[in-house]
Parts: sequence; structure tokens; C-alpha cells
Amino acid sequence: QVQLLESGGGLVEVGGSLRLSCTASTLTFNTYGMGWFRQAPGKERESVAAISFTGGNIWYADAVKGRVTISRDNAKNTVYLQMSSLKPEDTASYYCAAGEFSAGLDSQRYHYWGQGTQVTVSS
Repeated sequence: QVQLLESGGGLVEVGGSLRLSCTASTLTFNTYGMGWFRQAPGKERESVAAISFTGGNIWYADAVKGRVTISRDNAKNTVYLQMSSLKPEDTASYYCAAGEFSAGLDSQRYHYWGQGTQVTVSS
């Protein structure tokens, strides 16, 4: 069982930046592909970004491409999501997930999920 703990969410103004972190409680973090997903009230969950187990492959959803950067530090069991130029439509609960080596943006390929961290972008 892998437990994931997100942090770094908060309230930010339009155009601002945030960095989300997700730390995993597993000794085999470097065998998991990691992803960030988000869900706004009344909307379906959507993918944001993903990174393969080595960090060699990265995927971004079109809605955030150019504004977010995903990275990982396998020595710290942590994956990051740096977000900039935030928009009101980025407001959502952001979830970290662990899954297959190179799960990409397919949420079905992720097996472990965090509790989420709220990001609110005020206009």
C-alpha cells in the first residue's frame, strides 16, 4: 500500500504561482509513474500532468501546457507540480497518484491516490 500526501495548495490571485508537492510512503517510489489530476466542483476529474518512473517521460494536459512543470525527486520520494500564470479555471482539488511505470495521463493506470489539496485562484 502506498500512501500519498499532497501539500502546497492555497489561495492565489490570477497570474500567480504555486508549487504542489506529493510525498509517498514507499521504499519503491522509483518504480511508480506519478501523476497529478484535478477535480473542480460539479466537474469530472481531469488529468494535469504525469511523469514516468525515471522522469524520462513527461506528459501535460493541453489545458495547462506551458504553465505547469512536473518533476520528481526519487531520493525524497516526492513529486512536484509547479504552476504559474494561474487562471480562475485552475481552481480545483488537486490529487497526486501513483501507478504504472509510464502511466501517462490515463487515470485508469493509477492505483494509489492522495487526499487532495485545494487550489483556489481568485480573480
